[in-house]
Amino acid sequence: MIAMVDCNSFYASCEQVFRPDLWGKPVVVLSNNDGCIIAANKEAKSLAHIPMFEPVFKIKETLIKNKVTLFSSNYTLYGEMSQRVMNILSTFSPLVEVYSIDESFVELSGLEHINLKTYGKEIKDKIFRYTGLPVGVGIAPTKVLAKLANRMAKKLHKYDHVCVIETDETRIKALKSAKIGDVWGIGRQHAKLLQENKIFTAYDFAEKTPVSWVRKEMTVVGERLWRELRGESCIEFTTVPEPKKGIGTAKSFGKRLEDLNMIEEACAYYVSEVSEVLRAQKSCASYIQVFVHTNYHSKFDRQYSQSCTVTLTIPTNNTFLLVTEAKKALYKIYKEGFRYKKVGVNLSGIIPQEYIQGNLFEEPPKISNPALMKIFDSINNKYGKSTLASATTGSRKEEWELIKKQRSPRYTTQWQELLKICSPQNTGKAF
Repeated sequence: MIAMVDCNSFYASCEQVFRPDLWGKPVVVLSNNDGCIIAANKEAKSLAHIPMFEPVFKIKETLIKNKVTLFSSNYTLYGEMSQRVMNILSTFSPLVEVYSIDESFVELSGLEHINLKTYGKEIKDKIFRYTGLPVGVGIAPTKVLAKLANRMAKKLHKYDHVCVIETDETRIKALKSAKIGDVWGIGRQHAKLLQENKIFTAYDFAEKTPVSWVRKEMTVVGERLWRELRGESCIEFTTVPEPKKGIGTAKSFGKRLEDLNMIEEACAYYVSEVSEVLRAQKSCASYIQVFVHTNYHSKFDRQYSQSCTVTLTIPTNNTFLLVTEAKKALYKIYKEGFRYKKVGVNLSGIIPQEYIQGNLFEEPPKISNPALMKIFDSINNKYGKSTLASATTGSRKEEWELIKKQRSPRYTTQWQELLKICSPQNTGKAF
């Protein structure tokens, strides 16, 4: 059996954990630069006139009228809270597959002799007790059925956030209640295809549709879904994530930039971020791409966008070498007279670092010493991000970084931002 554990309204719930005064009140989280709504709790979702991914400026009056609390995205906090949930799940099973920041599959093989409903409730209660985060738990023989059970656990109050599909009777009942578009793995195009062929529910798909038709129209991927819905486990359980084949980052500036030196600092900072990810998975990149563009939505600014890809003579994960190559690319594509909205960096041609081959015609730079990067990372891990950094990143980050006026403190990772609790008798005096 497999459990799918999914945190409810994860970003908004993380904010409410440290703000009990907001429990039961509408809360939304904004995208980078406080542009759009990307997450909302159930109270905010119940307000139909606050759609997801809507630009904030369009519905500002509605948000104020409904007393909705806004937060800038705080990914440091969300990532650390996610890790706490995953650590708790590892106490219930040695096999935990982290599917996303707020979802995990938990292998429960060998526990068939226990009451799975009770076990699922124990998982839910322990996570809430230790982190304050509400979760839904779906338990079933396969991943696709576990996702379906999880959806039912969260949508239907009678399950109390824990749904178990362990008999053929409960499986059939679940399939009949699920629309075909609600099945994990069936996208918009396949849902449209199935509906055109009179397949409207998961039951229609799994029990009434021949596997030969599924294989022909939806390839082997569709066949796996078909078999999973019938209780046959076909999707492998992966506890060690595959190394990333491409790593990149691109964030809009807090204000439009024209100065090349300022854009160069932002570019170097982003290179530092992606190179850390590269080293963490013990890989090296063969190519680095840099791109810039203006604000496409502006009716007044002149528009420009361009990118440049550099082939590295020797694949590397060294921050300083990557920054040097990124600067060369940036100088090639930068043009004066434009107000730039974004600079981005992408690494590709990623290979394991133990497979790196030297270049007969070029000696590796002295700075490419792996031991240097190891020390670099250990200091930053111990004392905080960017304690050591390339001088090219400069010291003007506040002038170009994302707007995050409503960002909550990073309660769990920064000493200076720890939650302060005040005595009722001595308001304002923290202890």
